[in-house]
Amino acid sequence: MLKLIISGVWVAIVTLGSVYFSIQMSKAPDPAEEEARKRAVQELVKGEVVTFPVIAQGRVEGYFLTRTSFITDKTKLADITLPIPELLTDEMYTELVGDKVIRVSDNRNFDLKVFKARVKEALNKKLGSEVVLDVIVEQIDYLTKEEILSSMSKPGSTIKSGERMVSEKAPDDVTPAKSDGGNAH
Repeated sequence: MLKLIISGVWVAIVTLGSVYFSIQMSKAPDPAEEEARKRAVQELVKGEVVTFPVIAQGRVEGYFLTRTSFITDKTKLADITLPIPELLTDEMYTELVGDKVIRVSDNRNFDLKVFKARVKEALNKKLGSEVVLDVIVEQIDYLTKEEILSSMSKPGSTIKSGERMVSEKAPDDVTPAKSDGGNAH
């Protein structure tokens, strides 16, 4: 009789433990916790203002001025020994000038999402892994050659015209990368 009671208690404990464990395992992960874990590995790499010439029919038509920053995975970024801002700027030149992502004739139809996705994909391909998590386009302006020449002809003047195409703000909750004399790591 005592063995039967002990066996019953043992079966009840094992059953309750199994139910508790299966309920804990079947719970969906907390989205806030998942988001916090993702944010913990993110780092903002500030880009420089870069000027890209727009060349059509063998001559310069104007210039795009851009400031682009990158949200990166700092664990993967630590493995890269090259200077990150310069590497990112080089890839931007390749994508924008070499592959003519921006076309002066149809810059009114500029698709920011496609542009950001293409830059992100190209950078990650060059780096060999998913280092760049997001591209923040802080500014893209277009200045024609004539606007630049006319403003340069006036003493003490600055360029005030031009077409602002894009303006984004970097997120406040991403840690900026520390600069160490040109090399990110």
